[in-house]
Amino acid sequence: MAVYKARESTDVIERLYITMRHLFNRGGFKPTGTSGLELRNYLLKLNPEIYGSITDPDKVELNGLIYVLDRLPKGIEECSSIFLTSNEGLDKSSFTPIYPKKRRRTCYRVDEHQMNIEVLLGRSEIYDILTHLTFLYNEADKIRKRTHDFNGKAGRIWISVEKAALSTEPLKRKEREVILAHISTILGRSFGEVVTAYKNFQETNDPDRFIAIIYQLGKVSKEDFSGIRRREIFFSSILKERVGHHLFGDKWAENVKKTLAKNKFLHKKIHIISSNMHSVKNMLYAFDSLNKQYSLPEELKIYEELSENLDLVETVKNHAQKNGMIYIKDISGSNIDVQIFDLSKVNFKNTTFKDIENINREDILIVFDYAFGEQAFEVMDELLRPFKTAKEKITLNVESISILGKAGILVGDKGDIMIPDSHIFEGTADNYPFHNELSLQDFKGFNINAYKGAMITVLGTSLQNKDVLTYFMETSWKAIGLEMEGAHYQKAIQVASKIRHHIEENVKLRYAYYASDNPLETGSTLASGGLGLTGVKPTYLITQKILEQILTTKN
Repeated sequence: MAVYKARESTDVIERLYITMRHLFNRGGFKPTGTSGLELRNYLLKLNPEIYGSITDPDKVELNGLIYVLDRLPKGIEECSSIFLTSNEGLDKSSFTPIYPKKRRRTCYRVDEHQMNIEVLLGRSEIYDILTHLTFLYNEADKIRKRTHDFNGKAGRIWISVEKAALSTEPLKRKEREVILAHISTILGRSFGEVVTAYKNFQETNDPDRFIAIIYQLGKVSKEDFSGIRRREIFFSSILKERVGHHLFGDKWAENVKKTLAKNKFLHKKIHIISSNMHSVKNMLYAFDSLNKQYSLPEELKIYEELSENLDLVETVKNHAQKNGMIYIKDISGSNIDVQIFDLSKVNFKNTTFKDIENINREDILIVFDYAFGEQAFEVMDELLRPFKTAKEKITLNVESISILGKAGILVGDKGDIMIPDSHIFEGTADNYPFHNELSLQDFKGFNINAYKGAMITVLGTSLQNKDVLTYFMETSWKAIGLEMEGAHYQKAIQVASKIRHHIEENVKLRYAYYASDNPLETGSTLASGGLGLTGVKPTYLITQKILEQILTTKN
């Protein structure tokens, strides 16, 4: 029975992606039209864990709403027309760019009813946005149905919410509590749950934002239902032309290689690390830049302080740039910043690596920020290509490639570490076994749980349900977690090393992930919130082990 449910869910995921690709090729659709409702029905049938009570007609999902709106531009709940575009020149206009709280994407509010979202990261980003919008419209329609009759006439409670949402004066405590009590009735949630959501959306200059969001979702749904203004999603012609053509990845990689050439690094041994923009920098420079002498008891404390204090972050960055770090702010549109480290200029005597004998100071590190889904193949494929100058074609001397990421765990808890020995690409027959230089032994004695096994590279974290994940975990696949980039990276690496011979076949590979969530546990999905300081220890421990292996590599 479990296997049947998993196959059924996998089939639904495939149908979802086929439908979304069809709609993208068509150029647009109405969420309440035939194709839009088909998309919504597939999402409801799948019932992803991250969207909580999406299938319950009497309850609006609050954690899912917070998760989605953190990844979409502020004000999107007010817009009936959503345009997905490429980078088409709006940055040269007078429109103010809008940046979602938890996604690296640029958006523009064109007018009262239209929001433009620039899609620069490929199909994965398109699918991510479409599933979030489908969830948002489903919950908006629940609000409309619970506040208006079949003729579209508003009830007393809705009129009170509308008055509060449109008020230009901040609500007094008693007024606010009355409105939140009304909203709890509308959403089918307890007053306590609504108050918690209210606080999560609260902003200094907009304390009643949550009330306005609920009102605008219901209002736009009502206008669509009444035929006043249809909700529509469009894909620009330029976006359709550019997706899949590595336009931004090519520019990004070219910029990195030109920087290597400018600094005479092209012929040095290179270690590539896909990671965050802080852990490598902090491990190499934090103690020196903050005028502290390295000691083990102080180490984690310093890194925790750096995760919260922007002034300290700036101090470390400035020191690093004077002592061997080159920072490349992305201008290609890939939204992936880069750091290049010249190890010969680092003072290792004031780091955790001070006791390593014959430390390797001759090589270069290239650390680049997280990619998103399919974008991982694009940037890695382009980065590993030879650098062409007017006189010659130079093959990069890539010694190792390390991937430090965050992922959902299936066999443990938030903050644990996963060491993959293969990547299973969901929905395809593509599987990528490899030798991982990192092992469980590397993480023993640190009071942290680590697991080794297969990782699933999923088409989208927002489309996973318990049936599919339990199947991968409990059957002979023995999967330990899920993420979105591993198979894409490994595909690019294998193409570069075994087919195109852009790099050596024996390039050393290191993959490690820390658990940001457990999608099989209620209350531990991505929608339940971030890791906070819990993620500091596994992030820096993985970074330490990657750097230890690089620094002990003999030239």
